[in-house]
Amino acid sequence: MIKGLTITPPVLGRISIGRVVQKDGKRLPAKDDQFTITSQLQNKDGWINHPLDEKLRANNEGKLRKIPVRMLFNDPTLNLRAEYTLFDRQTGRPLCVGDGEQCQRRTSNGVEQLPCPSPERCPLAQGGACKPYGRLYVNLSEDDELGTFIFRTTGFNSIRTLAARLSYFAAVSGNKLSCLPLQLTLRGKSTTQSYRTPIYFVDLTLRDGVTLKDAVQQAKAIDSELSEYGFDQSALDDAAKTGYANSCFEVDGDEISDVVEEFYTQEDSDQIPTKTNNTQSSTRSIAQGLRQSVTAVS
Repeated sequence: MIKGLTITPPVLGRISIGRVVQKDGKRLPAKDDQFTITSQLQNKDGWINHPLDEKLRANNEGKLRKIPVRMLFNDPTLNLRAEYTLFDRQTGRPLCVGDGEQCQRRTSNGVEQLPCPSPERCPLAQGGACKPYGRLYVNLSEDDELGTFIFRTTGFNSIRTLAARLSYFAAVSGNKLSCLPLQLTLRGKSTTQSYRTPIYFVDLTLRDGVTLKDAVQQAKAIDSELSEYGFDQSALDDAAKTGYANSCFEVDGDEISDVVEEFYTQEDSDQIPTKTNNTQSSTRSIAQGLRQSVTAVS
């Protein structure tokens, strides 16, 4: 296998609770109060809706706030990937990816492993330059049982909730997460930071009408049936782990420009490091700034 090649679950489409809008001649992110399922294709108006969007929306009286899903892996951390990520706003490349303890950083000497002070304590991360970045991979279609739709988020509420639910469901099912009947559910809440206006985040629940007892029984039966047919879920999980570990940065170059456009406001982008025409000089300057930030907080 070619080292450094990003190997993540095959993506057939995207799930979002926001959209990119035109404002004063600029493309800026805007929140929404429902899910949208899009394909991998775009036109002049943006991402083209996937046929599943219309199908599921018809069953939800117009507003798509619940999506039936299946997890591809039994290991929760293989379905949900999340790190702190510092993006280069102009090129869309991740400059630094960390977990609050250690990080991988692009420097003039290549990719280096350094301490990660977390965004709150890192001078380089001020102004929203570094954000938590989560990717949830879910299966929506029986037509392609190994294909996924990806939900991307920089929201703590969604990342924290999804991580907890995945861990809990894996525990109560005896590590049969991939066999549980689950659904993504859009929830809203108001906080002092949101000035009492609703903010929306994604939760993972059992499908409507299914009790936890029934779900666990179903999962055990499905797992047993698949094993009889020779399906090796453990091998699938191992293959995913190997793929994730094949590259220092999981974020794919094809997707990252869309990520930056969707998650960074114009105010954010003004403060995020960008590359000049002199690429080597810019990279060297960023690397020096990263090293200085580590020294300042250590």
